[in-house]
Amino acid sequence: MVRDALIFDAVRTPRGRVRREGGTLSDVPSYELLAGLLTELSRRGLPAELVDDVIVGVSTPVGEQGADLARVAISAADWPDSVSGGVVSRMCCSGLDAIASGAAQVLSGGGELVVAGGAESMSRTPMFADNPAFALDEDLADATGFVTIGVAADFMAARFGISRAELDDWAVRSHALSLTASVPASVVAVERDGETLLGRDEGARPGLSAAALAELPALCGSDPTWERALSRFAFEGLESAPAGRHTVATAPQLADAASAVLLGTAAGGHAAGLKPRGRIVSWAHAAVRSPGLWAGEHAARKALARAELGVGDIAVAELNESFAVTPVLLGRQLGIAPDLVNAHGGALALGHPLGASGGILLATAIERLGAVGGGYGLLVIPAALGLATAVVVEAFG
Repeated sequence: MVRDALIFDAVRTPRGRVRREGGTLSDVPSYELLAGLLTELSRRGLPAELVDDVIVGVSTPVGEQGADLARVAISAADWPDSVSGGVVSRMCCSGLDAIASGAAQVLSGGGELVVAGGAESMSRTPMFADNPAFALDEDLADATGFVTIGVAADFMAARFGISRAELDDWAVRSHALSLTASVPASVVAVERDGETLLGRDEGARPGLSAAALAELPALCGSDPTWERALSRFAFEGLESAPAGRHTVATAPQLADAASAVLLGTAAGGHAAGLKPRGRIVSWAHAAVRSPGLWAGEHAARKALARAELGVGDIAVAELNESFAVTPVLLGRQLGIAPDLVNAHGGALALGHPLGASGGILLATAIERLGAVGGGYGLLVIPAALGLATAVVVEAFG
């Protein structure tokens, strides 16, 4: 019997910008952000008792994001005690990993309806709040190739000949497209005590220019991990740190958000009275020598091959703006037309809430594909330690 991992719905919160003085969503824990989405899925007609599992991607699973965030959110949403839940963590790829894991359950017969997505409150649980050993132990850092992620991004830009001007131009584009896009139908406002805390993504700034961005200082010019980066890639011929390519404007904004995708079989959707909007076609994980940040191409090509598709079949590409170099290089390597990439802006303008980003990219892609009558979309996110994940989706017309 042929099974598809069908997509019945995809919802997300707005991305709330992290601010030193306290962002709009800084008082809302990540389990509450996710619980609001589970409640919304019920409101849209999902019988929660039919859900077999909830899989949540979390990049920093510690503190109030630690242990089993999925199960906490299930309880907070007042879903039945019978609904199981768990967490996966693959750093920035965590959300796509959760979606791939949910699809695998559906395809293997492990579940008829599965919710997969992610959640991250970077205001409340900052990066490295879990004190990862690879960042703290010098010997382990040398062994794993750990460097500050901005160093990896600068190294990547230098290795592939991408100039600072190109990166600045992409940031201007991201903000401009984000400002002109309407609020997606997938966005569920974050509410508390009957009051709307946030109803749309934050972060996009009007009036940005390449000339203004050119005046910004380098983000990682004097970072101490440059020495490790150069030693691990001595064969690349770079004798000094190629710093200065990225700035705060070409790095992703920190954000708080959650996302949830409802996956299942045709039988599971029929039992719940749901109509499929698309399907997960394929996925792939890849890695390169850390601190390389260019595994995205390998993951994308593997996912496309598994889907038996070519780049020319892709109508929408959501390439996470982990840094500006990511979409610029990946679009160039794959030969994707620029107008198909992040057509509504991306993380440079609106934020990269780590574990939640995979579900956000999927929700965006499904909506964009739906607007053009269906077709295939490619989602790619790179991560630290040389990782990357890609997912191919299809939206039904």
